[in-house]
Amino acid sequence: MNLKREEQGNVVLLQVKEERLDAHNADELKQELANLFEAGKNGVVVDLKEVRFIDSSGLGALVSGFKNASARQAELKLSGVQSQVKSMFELTRLHRVFDIYSTMDDALASF
Repeated sequence: MNLKREEQGNVVLLQVKEERLDAHNADELKQELANLFEAGKNGVVVDLKEVRFIDSSGLGALVSGFKNASARQAELKLSGVQSQVKSMFELTRLHRVFDIYSTMDDALASF
């Protein structure tokens, strides 16, 4: 999986540089999020602006990251969610669970 990682203070900006977040690459994202929170990061923004398709595995990786963050009193936020992907969040009602921002800058400013 192609991920771009950038740190700004104690917040990690993680850009998913893939068009699909599915069973083929979701485990890598899940592991990266687990590693970040285990390393003591208090905030992570996952930017999904390049993702055009997400399946249950991709959603599961994000939910796992959210649970991992919550267990450590940390925060996981999303940015750049495209309309096709956003419809999956709405269908599964996960848009009520995640803080979703239109841009990475907006998500970063929310910390």
